[in-house]
Order: sequence, then C-alpha cells, then structure tokens
Amino acid sequence: MADKPHMNLVTIGHVDQGKSTLIGRLLWDTGNVPEQQMKKIEEKAKELKKESFKFAFLMDTVKEERERGVTIDVMHQRFDTAKYYYTVIDAPGHRDFVKNMITGASQADAAILVLGAKDGVMPQTKEHVFLIRTLGLKQLVVAVNKMDEVKFEEAAYKKAVEDCSNLLKTVGFNPADITFIPLSAWTGDNVAKKSENMGWYTGKTLLETLDDFTPPEMPVGKPLRLPIQDAYTITGVGTVPVGRVESGTIKPGEKIIFMPSGKTGEVKSVEMHHEQMPMAKAGDNIGFNVRGLGKGDVARGDVAGHLDNPPTIVEEFTAQIIVLQHPSVITKGYTPVFHAHTSHVACQITEIVKKINPATGETIAENPDYIKTGDAAIIKCKPTKPMVLEKQTEFPALAKFAVRDMGQTIAAGMCIDLVAKK
Repeated sequence: MADKPHMNLVTIGHVDQGKSTLIGRLLWDTGNVPEQQMKKIEEKAKELKKESFKFAFLMDTVKEERERGVTIDVMHQRFDTAKYYYTVIDAPGHRDFVKNMITGASQADAAILVLGAKDGVMPQTKEHVFLIRTLGLKQLVVAVNKMDEVKFEEAAYKKAVEDCSNLLKTVGFNPADITFIPLSAWTGDNVAKKSENMGWYTGKTLLETLDDFTPPEMPVGKPLRLPIQDAYTITGVGTVPVGRVESGTIKPGEKIIFMPSGKTGEVKSVEMHHEQMPMAKAGDNIGFNVRGLGKGDVARGDVAGHLDNPPTIVEEFTAQIIVLQHPSVITKGYTPVFHAHTSHVACQITEIVKKINPATGETIAENPDYIKTGDAAIIKCKPTKPMVLEKQTEFPALAKFAVRDMGQTIAAGMCIDLVAKK
C-alpha cells in the first residue's frame, strides 16, 4: 500500500454543493468504508430524516455537524486510486470556516472544485478559487455535481463549464488545462463508475482523472524544517514534540534546535503511528523524543531544524497577499494575527508596497493608501514577537499564512522575501 505515491487532495467550493457527499461516495465506491459503518450511518440518516445526506455523514462524523448539516472542521480520510493513495482534506465551504479551508489548501497537492450544475458559480466558489491560486495550488479538477437535478442534460453542464471557465481565467488558470466532469455524487454517475445517463460525455470518471495528477516532489534533500503542533511531557520519557516534517529528514542521535526559543537537544527516538523509526522524512507526521528539554521548553508554533541550519527568525518580511474580506480598508499600521505553519503572531503592516493584479502579478498601483476586499498586494510586515517564517522559494510550507482578525480570515498570502533577525 505505502509504496504508492501519496497525494493530499482538498475539496473546495460553495456550501451545499455536495462536497462531503462526493467524498463519501468516492470512499464508498473505492471500498474504503466498512459495511457496518455504512449501515449505522444509513440508520442515523433515516432517524434524522436526512436520507440524502448519508454519504456526507461519512465525512461529517461530528455530532454537531450532523445536526447542523454543515461541515466545520477539516477531516482527513484515505482512499486509493490505481496509481496513488490519497488523503482527502475535506475543506468546509462556510464563510466562517475559511481558516480551516486555508489550512487544508496549503497542505494540498491537488484540488477538486465542486460546482452545483444548477447553481453554478457562487460567491464562495470565487473566494476558494482565488485562495488556491494565491496558495500556489496548480492541479485542479472541476466536478460539475448534482447532474441528476438537471436531468443529466448536456446544456446545463455546458453552461456551468462556461461560467466556471470565465472565473478561472480571472485568477490566471487556463481552462483548457483543466478537466471538467459532469457527475452526480448522490447517484454515483461518473464518480467511480461511468454514467449510463450521460452518453454525450465521453471523458473519464473522477476516479480515473485523479490518476492524471502528478505527485509533489517531497523536499527530502532540503534542510530540516519541522513545525511543532504540540509537545507532550510524558513521565519517565521526557518531552515529546509532535508535528509534520515539512522538509528534510530527522533521525535519532541528531542535535536539533527549536526556533524562536533557541532551545536545543538530542533526538532520542522518532515515532510514526506508534512505531519507532530509524528516520522520518518530509511528509511524515511524527512524534519525537528529545534529550535535554525541560517542561515548557517547546510549544506549538516552534519550528525544529538542525543546529547547522536553524529555522529563520524574521525581523521583517515582504509578503504577497490577497484580501478575502474586510469590513472597511486595510492601511499601514494595522496589526492583525498571522497564522503561519503552527504559529500565530500579531504582525504590523509597515508598508503597502503595491497593489497587483492577482492573475498576472502586474502592478496596478504603487504605495496605495489602503487595500480592501478583493485586492491583491505586496506588503511589508514586522512581527510583534519572535516568529519563524521562510521564503516561498525556499520552504513553501513555512511561507504561507492566513491573516485573521475579528474572528474571521481577512487575507491569505505567502512570504516572498525576509530580513532575518541577527
């Protein structure tokens, strides 16, 4: 199993377009749902009088989500195609859940944009497409879902494709490079099985199309960067930090340093899925035991690296951002919270260098007084406390961030240049 290349797949699109149902159907049709689990779910769906939600229930296993009928958190599920094994990051479509959506999109290698055949392009479809573009996600397939609601008619599909193509062009995707598939997650048409209801469509099913993606190059040869998600203190064992290796490798016996704290220690052991490993590499989620760390020395937001190439603490940084939503305007001096890898630090915007066209990157205005919802810009920022950040060209996973304020995600972006703290 594990020798197949691994891909992270994110599903995006407006709420209620059937993302969860589509993933539930994919998991079911690829044999990744135990029969018993499906039976339980079907009973639960009947009891809640929501039979049509049964596949979505697979993804929305959280009780609150079941009762509200919406997807809140990012779920990770696994299924296999002929070529790859996929982890699905089911990103929520609701407005207030955009932060999770960014977490999902920044970890993803490819995306399925789910569009309802009847509704077509909706406000959040736009937001999500801008986001994946800003976060540098280039591999995309468009699922025109709910074809059963439009009687599997080609005309409805063509209209949805046309609307979506126009949207994709505005952010710099070339629609000619993107596969569109008419399907119905509810009936299973063109998901894993060829549809008998759409003889006019001669292309591949969604499952076959997923094999056309190319897996990411894992930055194994680069220096170690390991953002810490959590650190546990285990009696008799010591401190065990947990996180995902974003680049490089880590093995027992190596000396490592945590930034921004500067704490150092020696790796005693590395564990993945409760098994000890001789080495962990980029892409692995691990726990590792470190000799020489005291309680509270390491926390979420720290980044581990080797002593000879420590993670960068930034004095200031230049970023390319896109403003997703802001009630008024963003000006110099504004200090929202930047969520990068596992850290969140308030950073002051010290300069708005220029406003740019999000699709082409061309300059629209130099040093504008403000930027607002929908604008893309290059800005300079200063963290209010020590923070690890890296350049997009060197460590993409540690360059991307979401900007939050007032309980919502107001912007997303990436670090394109930085001044390291001396």
